[in-house]
Amino acid sequence: MATVLGSAVASLDATVVNIALPRIGDALHTGVAGLQWTLSGYTLTLASFILLGGSLGDRLGRRKVLVWGTVGFAAASVLCGAAVNIEMLVAARVVQGMAGALLTPGSLALISSSIDERDQGAAIGLWSGFGGIASAVGPFLGGWLIEVASWRSIFFINVPLAAVVVAVALRHVPESRDPAASRRADVPGALVVAVALGALTFGLIEKMPLLAVAGVVLLAVFVLIELRSDHPLVPPALFRSRVFTAANLVTLAVYAALGGVFFLLVLQLQQVAHFSPLFAGIATLPLTVLMLVLSAPAGRWAQRHGPRLPMTIGPLLAAAGLVLLLRIGPDSGHVGGYLRDVLPGVIVFGLGLSTLVAPLTGAVLGAVPAAEAGIASGVNNAVARTAQLLAVAALPGLAGISGSVTDATAIDHGFTTAMWICVGLLLTGAVIAAALLGTPRTRHESGAVDTLPRCDMSGPAVQPNPPGHTAGR
Repeated sequence: MATVLGSAVASLDATVVNIALPRIGDALHTGVAGLQWTLSGYTLTLASFILLGGSLGDRLGRRKVLVWGTVGFAAASVLCGAAVNIEMLVAARVVQGMAGALLTPGSLALISSSIDERDQGAAIGLWSGFGGIASAVGPFLGGWLIEVASWRSIFFINVPLAAVVVAVALRHVPESRDPAASRRADVPGALVVAVALGALTFGLIEKMPLLAVAGVVLLAVFVLIELRSDHPLVPPALFRSRVFTAANLVTLAVYAALGGVFFLLVLQLQQVAHFSPLFAGIATLPLTVLMLVLSAPAGRWAQRHGPRLPMTIGPLLAAAGLVLLLRIGPDSGHVGGYLRDVLPGVIVFGLGLSTLVAPLTGAVLGAVPAAEAGIASGVNNAVARTAQLLAVAALPGLAGISGSVTDATAIDHGFTTAMWICVGLLLTGAVIAAALLGTPRTRHESGAVDTLPRCDMSGPAVQPNPPGHTAGR
């Protein structure tokens, strides 16, 4: 219960905030840049500190760090809901991301350290299943709350959920640590990557090229720190595996596309096609249902035959789905328009993600020894979050979407440009997978683990844990 609800708090928030963006823009009188910061402020600190959060849990106590993160997340959610202007909302979202970096990584680690080894498979299955249900319910619940109450309610609902997580964790969850964990944390690496991503994000959103270049330089400094550190956040040895490197390059390309899609699709549906928040939340529900039904079979197929084929076909199908979604326009805002212009693209896009995400997770975990599966999953999660962060920061400017969030004409034109850019990113991911992923080693050769964590569609709707990815360290 503690791990399921803890993951659900983070994934629901990420999914629902996307749906609320147009209402937030209207209420706080902000333009597209303000909405970019609403998403990016959270993703920035989450991507920067998620590996540090997992490391702190290993050393200080996983239950303790989970409780700290949950309390911080609830407090930041209250500040988000009480925001009187966009600056206050973005500041609260930054704090929320830092708390999420403590809350998110510990779920699988708590299960593996607290539950009898014979029951862990069933426990992970329950965690995956209930997490998938939370992802499916999120858009519907968020759209309904926004309509019957206000956009503020999507933040306040986190408080009772967090209270249950804290109560259950303190009463029933045993404390655990990793006795082999390093006594020191890679604080310099965490700070440098946070400043680097912050500079890069600020430079892209505010159109300040020199600041963006400074961010790139600081990322290079981060790489040097990791190469020389005795206790790196990102162990360089992981990238000696060609499969691990290829899987993360595919993640970078694909999740950049997903970040752009789920940010701009909501604006297109609500501001151009005039969907209500509830209808916009329901519109992409088939995607989540497809992932719930098909991800596990895709993962099992890839485990037997290797990830190369599904990781090549998946992005191609997703790209075809985006081409179909280009039909969304001002005359799509009714049932007939949804069935004609939205549903076919959502289904094809969902088939692509369902084909891709579980094999991608399996490739990451299968490329390293079992003892390193946790850090490998965490690194891949951080890559996915970073890709989504940079896409949300860069795509609107590249597509010419700026100024008022109510400018339907600019959003409609920019949506077309942005979707073609995302198609290019997905095709890049397919090419990387086809070129660099070869025949996989067997589990005995690689020391890989047997379980496939659930997709986390909490990034922009596809926490892939979307919608999409593993829950971290």
